[in-house]
Order: sequence, then structure tokens, then C-alpha cells
Amino acid sequence: MIQDFAFELAERFVGIQEIGGQVDNPQIMAMLRLDNSWPQNDEVPWCSAFANYICWLARLPRSKDLRARSWLTIGKGITLDKAVPGDIVVLQRGQGEQPGPEVIDAPGHVGFYAGRIGDMIEVLGGNQSDTVKISRYPKSRLLSVRRLT
Repeated sequence: MIQDFAFELAERFVGIQEIGGQVDNPQIMAMLRLDNSWPQNDEVPWCSAFANYICWLARLPRSKDLRARSWLTIGKGITLDKAVPGDIVVLQRGQGEQPGPEVIDAPGHVGFYAGRIGDMIEVLGGNQSDTVKISRYPKSRLLSVRRLT
């Protein structure tokens, strides 16, 4: 299954993190500049850059956009109960009232579905506390699960 390959590939990047100060992580900069020339450092949101980089390496469809919610238009929407590791999850970011999945240009977070524990979704993603790792997010923040084909 192609999702397995994407997930296994993403796992190889666990531990990649921003470098504090004036130095930037060259791997993160490569992710950021794959489709966008403007990022000057690794201290910008790069969760979508990570997802795009993994999908580029795996030759999967990708958003080619640094906005997390740009992934809402990629692949096919599926329900959370059908998600498998390697599917894309798009989440709301921030506190308070957030627009729904019909709004692309709003705060968000994107990563690869890694599992579920109760009402928490496990996400393998970039820019999670400035690193690539698996983090848990409340199911209530889920905007969409996307199956890349």
C-alpha cells in the first residue's frame, strides 16, 4: 500500500529539528524551498513543507503549497475510521473559533496519520515543537483525512 511507503519514509526523518540562532537546518530549508523560494530561514511554519517533501520523494500527489490547509484539496477525503498510517490529516490550529474545511487560507496543521488513542489522533509531522515527531491532537481539531492515490 502506498500509504505504508509514505509513512515509513516519513519515519526516517523523525528527530530532524530546527537549529536555534542564526543557523538553519539544511534539510528543513530543502523542504521549504522545494516549491517556494521565499523562505529565508527554518523558523517559519514547515509542516506542509515536510508533507510535500515526503510526497515528492514517494512520487505522490502533493499540494506544492506551504499552507497546511492546502492539503484539503489533495487526494480523496475519507472518514477517520478508515484512516491508515500514511494518510494525510489536516487539523485546525490555534485557539477559539476556527473556520471549517471550506476555508483554505486559515491556520492549520498537516501531517501523516499515525494512529488513534481514544479521542486523540496521532500525527507524524514536521514542525511539531520545531521537530519531526509523532504528536497527539484532539479529534475535535480534525478538518479532514485525505487518501493520496
